Amino acid sequence: QTGKFYVGHALDLAKRLNQHNSGYSKSTKSGVPWKIVFTEEFQTRSDAMKREYEIKAMKSRTYTLHLIKKNQ
Repeated sequence: QTGKFYVGHALDLAKRLNQHNSGYSKSTKSGVPWKIVFTEEFQTRSDAMKREYEIKAMKSRTYTLHLIKKNQ
């Protein structure tokens, strides 16, 4: 494992995880196998994308770890 986190949004989480673990995306090939450690649900794709950008804008491993621990 690389110790990296992937932040993204998906309508079908299981399908998206499978895509990442099968090498579908160049940017995530090196992290295989990926596993889900944190999720949030939103009513709209727009809301999910806003949250994704908010998390990515933090550019902080500490913040990401905080989200994971807070929701365990």
